[in-house]
Amino acid sequence: MNSAAATPVSLAATDTAARHPAATRAWTRSAIGTVQAESNRSADTHLYKVELPEKWGLDLYVKDESCHRTGSLKHRLARSLFLFALVNGWINEGTTVVEASSGSTAVSEAYFAHLLGLDFVAVMTRSTSPEKIALIEQFGGRCHFVDKADEVYSAAADIAAQCDGHYMDQFTYAERATDWRGNNNIAESIFSQLGHERFPEPSWVVVGAGTGGTSATIGRYIRYHGHDTQLLVVDPEGSAFYPAWKNHDPETVTGTSSRIEGIGRPRVEPSFVPGVIDAMSVIPDAASVAAMMHFSELTGMHAGPSTGTNLWGVWQLVAQMVARGEKGSIVTLMCDGGERYAGSYNNPDWLSERGLDPAPHLAAINNFFAGGPWQG
Repeated sequence: MNSAAATPVSLAATDTAARHPAATRAWTRSAIGTVQAESNRSADTHLYKVELPEKWGLDLYVKDESCHRTGSLKHRLARSLFLFALVNGWINEGTTVVEASSGSTAVSEAYFAHLLGLDFVAVMTRSTSPEKIALIEQFGGRCHFVDKADEVYSAAADIAAQCDGHYMDQFTYAERATDWRGNNNIAESIFSQLGHERFPEPSWVVVGAGTGGTSATIGRYIRYHGHDTQLLVVDPEGSAFYPAWKNHDPETVTGTSSRIEGIGRPRVEPSFVPGVIDAMSVIPDAASVAAMMHFSELTGMHAGPSTGTNLWGVWQLVAQMVARGEKGSIVTLMCDGGERYAGSYNNPDWLSERGLDPAPHLAAINNFFAGGPWQG
């Protein structure tokens, strides 16, 4: 054995630089522990059964993501994005975190940044609800406003570069940050909670697409575990996701800014995975508002407009299944609470100014529940 080879080599005596000094690794280890501890303290979100007419032979379940600490489905995404950035070495002690967000993701990321003692900047359109802006600021975040939805990406990247921070980029990393095979993701939670129901494997799961991360996680999980469940993704008017899925063209399709906060995009985001989606449907914006209102009347639960988009898609499916005489269950998500939209979607004057009249769509839902044909 060569004695020279057996001599320990000191890194200090070589040209090798220590990219991750001990103090940095110690902070990262502590930060990951903080985020994981927050997760352990949080009980899983509730899966509520919504009472439907017995003659339909169908069960509807709504997973209430509004009961997370930051009040929305995006709490899960923010947790995953922070862990992903920490283990990749993108966030360290003192890093300013920047995100492009219409509101709920920014609220949740502001919360996790606050937990870790980091500065946070949210880039969003000026049309974002005042309630969401107040929540971001409540958790110590700062808001930077742009005029158009397609300006948020470059503005966020520029701010991160100027302060030597990290642009979280939910639209790129949402589908990568969550382990779709399990690890307490939302799909695993849904199927576990349905275990003792009369239809433990749902016929359909209905979700919207904002980043595309939730639909990617659920769709992959369904396939990985061999379930027969189908995935319906609902999209607001003008969003780029539906035409990209329909025409098999995610590269060139563009859309318009969505009037339904949290879902729909003017471009096809990198986290959108069309191949895991079984069906898509475009939902009129006024119908989303109507379904949100009907849900409050039906259950006493006050949800936001993206939940209404989900529910209009649910009623479309229910009508089709009833017409075919099918039995089974459907699961959808309550993405956030209606209190975030007191001055907007719950304000008749605000709706009127934007040409959103929910009355005809609300009448269609009520007629369907009364035994009439579906006219949505």
